[in-house]
Amino acid sequence: MRLCENILYAKAQFLIGNMKGTLFFLLLSTCALNAQTKQADLILLNTNIIDVAHNTVLHNKTVVINKGVIIATGNDAISKNYTSNKTIDATGKYLMPALWDMHMHFGGDTLIEENKMLLPLFIAMGVTTVRDCAGDISLDVIKWKHEIDKGILEGPTIFTSGPKLEGPKSIWPGDLEIANETELKLALDSLQKLKVDFIKITDNTLSPPLFLTAIKESRKRGWKVSAHAPVPFTLQELSDAGLSTIEHIGYLLRAASTDEKRIADLRGKGTISAKEGSEQILKTFDADIALQNFKKLAAKGTAVVPTMNGSSIVAYLDKDDHKKDEYLKYLGPALKRTYNWRVDRASKDNAEAIAFRHTNFEAAAALIPLLQKAGVVLLAGTDAGYLNSYNYPGIGLHYELAMMVKYGLTPAQALQASVINGPAFFNQQKNYGAVEKDKKADLLLLDQNPLTDINNTQKINAVIRKGNYLSRQKLDAILLQIEKQVAQKEKAESVH
Repeated sequence: MRLCENILYAKAQFLIGNMKGTLFFLLLSTCALNAQTKQADLILLNTNIIDVAHNTVLHNKTVVINKGVIIATGNDAISKNYTSNKTIDATGKYLMPALWDMHMHFGGDTLIEENKMLLPLFIAMGVTTVRDCAGDISLDVIKWKHEIDKGILEGPTIFTSGPKLEGPKSIWPGDLEIANETELKLALDSLQKLKVDFIKITDNTLSPPLFLTAIKESRKRGWKVSAHAPVPFTLQELSDAGLSTIEHIGYLLRAASTDEKRIADLRGKGTISAKEGSEQILKTFDADIALQNFKKLAAKGTAVVPTMNGSSIVAYLDKDDHKKDEYLKYLGPALKRTYNWRVDRASKDNAEAIAFRHTNFEAAAALIPLLQKAGVVLLAGTDAGYLNSYNYPGIGLHYELAMMVKYGLTPAQALQASVINGPAFFNQQKNYGAVEKDKKADLLLLDQNPLTDINNTQKINAVIRKGNYLSRQKLDAILLQIEKQVAQKEKAESVH
């Protein structure tokens, strides 16, 4: 601006002395106009903005993006105020925040390269943020997280728990195994050094008293805590201890039972099996009790991550074995082999066990509208990744959103569970959750309106990641590259 003023001053002196004043004022006006025009990296014209929070569409709007941030939205006339490196006519398209998968897993200490191949796959599917809920390659995941944040590596923003807390001789590889409060303190010290984003706890071998203590001590250190719900406790006891999220909707069924405490006690003592406990819960199911208990969870701020897509796949493997799914071409061969253990286990079920799988899943899924009505915060997550059969990273989140709608949410409520509640969990609502000024430019441009049909989230015209415009052609190129990498790995394995 100062340079422009100096040039103007020199020209003015020359013109005043040698030319007519009208030409001088013309030059002055032109320079002033250029000085008022601001620089932008990307302008989207004539787009329809999806206001997820208010379930509305703002038609024919212009969105201006610079340095990864939305700097203006409004009518098309505002585009005249900016000079852009790239302008896209988005007429007839729908613009919304990109998706957050709030429960997935990187893992498999011999599958690091195949896990890394998932990073661009998430982006190609419009998922620009993921919450990694523990695995056995935490140091690699944390490295990717920092490289992505710095722009060195392409992939979704990662929030990770690092290794999860468990008891001695856990069946899950990579856990931090603790047997007492001294070991708990050391484990939390270790996680603090890793600068993990939240704490994950499961109950395979962790003692019930230490489970509750782990929640409380983690909260004291400022972390939110994600966990399964151990059978010796009611959900209210876990919520009272400070549990931030209950993972997997199947754990919520017990709160719908008129006999929750007695069944929890019997399961905790090992007097009845898991299947017997589930059967008793279903027999004593009461929607009013569920609503009452869920309101207590809401009052304490305990959220729920249903992960219905993965549960449904396993429950209905008898109906669809998924072996011919088109999406398999994007997953490494070794990662796909980790699916076998759940498939093999399900294949041993007789007709009665298969029927129970169906019944149990449907009963759990039916809790979705009750949770919403009670005011419980729902977070959209898939449980996708290694080990979890045919639960696909990327597209799986679209399936999860569709399932939420199938079982009782509106499309807007399902989207909120991803793009609004996801950021809010990590106190990132200032930066994400809407297409508006000062929000980060992680966005989806869709061919059709997802508020009228949730499946339209899959009709991706473009992804905007950190302000960078990835066209449908570019996204297809990313997918083709992943497919080629997978094919090369499969070919190399067949040779050996």
